[in-house]
Amino acid sequence: MSLKIHNTLTRTKETFQPLIIDKVKMYVCGITPYDSCHIGHARCYVAFDVIRRYLEYSGYDVNYVQNFTDIDDKIIDRARTTNISPFELSKRYMDEYFDCMDALGIKRADVYPLVTEHISEIIAIVQGLIDKGYAYVLEGSVYFEVSCFLKYGRLSGRRVEDLLAGARVEVDECKRHPADFALWKDARPGEPSWDSPWGKGRPGWHIECSAMAIKHLGETIDIHGGGQDLVFPHHENEIAQSEGYTGKPFARYWIHNGFVTVNKEKMSKSLNNFFVLKEAIAQYHPQVVRLFLLTTHYRSPIDFSSDKLEMTRASLERVYNLTDKLKEMGCFEPAGMITKQAHYHPAADECVEEILKTEDRFRTAMDDDFNFPEALAAIHELITATNKLISILVANKSIQEQYRPFLKHSACLLTQLAENVLGIKVQRQGLMQGHDSKDTLVDSLLQLIIDLRQTARETKNFLLSDTIRDRLKALDIVLEDTPSGTRYKS
Repeated sequence: MSLKIHNTLTRTKETFQPLIIDKVKMYVCGITPYDSCHIGHARCYVAFDVIRRYLEYSGYDVNYVQNFTDIDDKIIDRARTTNISPFELSKRYMDEYFDCMDALGIKRADVYPLVTEHISEIIAIVQGLIDKGYAYVLEGSVYFEVSCFLKYGRLSGRRVEDLLAGARVEVDECKRHPADFALWKDARPGEPSWDSPWGKGRPGWHIECSAMAIKHLGETIDIHGGGQDLVFPHHENEIAQSEGYTGKPFARYWIHNGFVTVNKEKMSKSLNNFFVLKEAIAQYHPQVVRLFLLTTHYRSPIDFSSDKLEMTRASLERVYNLTDKLKEMGCFEPAGMITKQAHYHPAADECVEEILKTEDRFRTAMDDDFNFPEALAAIHELITATNKLISILVANKSIQEQYRPFLKHSACLLTQLAENVLGIKVQRQGLMQGHDSKDTLVDSLLQLIIDLRQTARETKNFLLSDTIRDRLKALDIVLEDTPSGTRYKS
């Protein structure tokens, strides 16, 4: 099955064919760093991280570009209220962004261009649009005239005659049409500005992405992505100005991720249900948040709730428990070539059949418009089959060596598919015991209790040993005695 992608532009699933064989040029709109990132940002960038990882897993060389809008009305207004420069403010929140994305395991883009580093490219495109009759100058500002671009509205399905000024487009009664949007804004007193043929000013919101995408990826790119809220006006305007300037298609495939709700209500600051990302990953752990964001198809809305996050934590624990078992059996190591299994035990053979189907199931899911939930289902089926096989081998030790290669193959699949493609760490490494100083202290105290219990067992003080175990169990902390030592689950 070849990869099919739902293209917002055509509203259909299309077979993916990049412009250059085995190479993908991919641009995803980045943040405007005027405040802390929220869980909606995580939804977007986790989704496109997995899409990028799967394309690379499928053999493509991906050139991934993600911008920062480091000058904007919101940045200027926020900087004014905090008495720092707009550039200091944007740098602060860009650094915070990277901290959060690194915690979520998101691979760095190949390039993170900044608006302020591409002023000359922006001015060149604006001048080109004026020369071609798509833009006009009005009192030191430059506007794109949407009625001149006959395909305007194709992405969003809106008609020019029905449009009012879009979000973040300054209303100006002198504009020729309410939907005309600013390419260049005349400077206001005290604001950052740059020289231009039309006087001092700064870029409008939309023009930056066209300039940066064209510079770093070329006039036509393969994939352009972002949240559904960017379809109009941002991406609609990108198409108009880019194609007006170059005369070529701007992006072949437009991909948009769905919104995040909180307890089935739209996330907003006014409803006091706005999850700042750095707080969410501190409360639930980044790996739990990442896995949760993959449990719903990327184009569908996802409801962010405590109950669902706790269920996700349990699912992640299931992955770690299998990895622990495979490591204890010496099977979490590189696997050799897997051939058709010998028939030593019918039930074990059935488990092996399920294990060997995993990669095809995973690929089938991901090739169907990156169906994350179905890909996760393939991983969970792998875990179920492997756990069942381990149980059979524990009960039938005489056949363990014959089936050991398949346990190693299962471990290899976990690493390749869950970790390398979905970005879900498969080894515990203290993850579920915490990641901040408070959780590290709890982990250390629990280890101290486990050591005291072990001393009690060694001195045959079984009453104390059992009391420690039972008291921990009452706190939902379960001890498991294994050949390699005692571990706990919570």
